[in-house]
Amino acid sequence: MPSKYRNFRNSVPWLILFLEAVFIVLFYFLFSANEASRSSISYPAFQDVSHMVIFGFGFFLTFLKRYGFSSTGFNLLITVLGVQCSVLIEGLLVFLLQGTNEDSLKRITKAAMTMTAVVISTGAVLGKTNPVQLIPMTVVEIIVFRMSRWINNVFLQVPDNISMMHVHLFGAYFGLAVSSRFSEPLPRSEKNASTPKLDLFSMLGTLFLWVFWPSFNSILALNNRNAIYNTYFALAVSAVSAFVLSALTTKDGKFRMTHIHSAVLAGGVAVGYAADSIEYPWIAMILGLLASVITILGSYCLQRCLNPVLKIHDTSGVHFTFGLPGVLGALARVVLFVVQNWAVSPRLGYLVMIDIGAFCLTISVALITGFITG
Repeated sequence: MPSKYRNFRNSVPWLILFLEAVFIVLFYFLFSANEASRSSISYPAFQDVSHMVIFGFGFFLTFLKRYGFSSTGFNLLITVLGVQCSVLIEGLLVFLLQGTNEDSLKRITKAAMTMTAVVISTGAVLGKTNPVQLIPMTVVEIIVFRMSRWINNVFLQVPDNISMMHVHLFGAYFGLAVSSRFSEPLPRSEKNASTPKLDLFSMLGTLFLWVFWPSFNSILALNNRNAIYNTYFALAVSAVSAFVLSALTTKDGKFRMTHIHSAVLAGGVAVGYAADSIEYPWIAMILGLLASVITILGSYCLQRCLNPVLKIHDTSGVHFTFGLPGVLGALARVVLFVVQNWAVSPRLGYLVMIDIGAFCLTISVALITGFITG
């Protein structure tokens, strides 16, 4: 953030203080004493998700020369505000719809997972926004994403663990829509510059995300051990493929860490939708391979062809790191569902259309609301 940012003292602290006061009042009315029932989620699993959001994405976004401290600091700020907001939205839905309260650890874990969408969107507008813009964007995105999940759960009968995996799709396309409302920095602008030290920190964030991604995909899954198993192999193959494709697609035949930075995570994004239902690890490995190919080819094609035409400046490449692998994962879930239920389900066509409609709805809501928010 620029050091001469105008009216910082007169705007940001009061905005944060106002939001926190609202949150405290709403928590007082919506939530009773913490229940003592045993949680279906373990604390180490919650810790893994928290590490992903705070450390992983915090370092993942540190590659810009003028925004290294801002990336990690703003990431922490919007995360702690966003988790409170997400828990409140969940509590309001339970209160208004007379639903059943979840245990407190599961509630806060889902709130932390929801924040993944926001930090992905932040990556698309990195270096172009200040806290006064990021904080309202966080609140709006959390509310809209929760409404999108509620529609998918209630009207399209999408399981809760699958609707949560839409965070990648929603975050990427919401961020792209918001980014389209900002002007692109000049190619040689200092705002676009990076340094080897910051690139190293950014790669450290990628490693954090890679290590903890199996926990993210499995924490709400019905068969969490299967989800961990398949996610690891998808991530492993996407990492290997990233190094191979990086060497094959560069003129000097050397590795490009920009490719590795993005593509090693693609397998975890793509396999998330079907991680607990994949029966054989080679299927997850193929998904990891395809996701890595899409990410590296997408980074080459989109940045040179599509983004200039649409006037979109995707700072962190969230479209080909999270958006396109998310689309691949959603389509893979449909294909696997058809294969597994071909001779069993008499309503197969209807169920397939429901699955396709769910992720099309997610992308549409993300684009429309993101454009309005931007």
